[in-house]
Amino acid sequence: MTSASWLEAFLDESGDRLRRGLVARFGVQIGCEAHADAVAWASEHADELRAMSSPLGYLFRVGQSSARRYLRWQRHPVELPPVDSGRDPDVEPGLPGAIAGLGVEERTAVVLVHCHGWTYVEVAELLEVEVTTVNNYVSRGMTKLRRSLGVTS
Repeated sequence: MTSASWLEAFLDESGDRLRRGLVARFGVQIGCEAHADAVAWASEHADELRAMSSPLGYLFRVGQSSARRYLRWQRHPVELPPVDSGRDPDVEPGLPGAIAGLGVEERTAVVLVHCHGWTYVEVAELLEVEVTTVNNYVSRGMTKLRRSLGVTS
């Protein structure tokens, strides 16, 4: 398999996961820009990427590095799309704002686990942290979300 065909197969399988991870981390606008930059880097360095043990995790780091230039001079609030009550009647309208108010790690872990169905192991591999760390991020994030939304459980 050539590097180009390997990269195409890899991005078909993992490209959406990379985009979702970066959007969870940085919001829609900056996350999509970072994803585009990471994919561009991958196309230029397919041979290097192919030899890595965790190419998805590496591309996530490339995207994080890329996002720094968008964040450098000012603090950008995380922008999440508003809830469309017609399409998602069971979703709390205040949820995007509450998620945006979480810390970066907590928001990333909560969105990937609870919105996109990733396992704790998958999130840990992407963020290059231990599974127990992801568990802590999700637990703290969910506690903050419940408090912010006035949910008691």
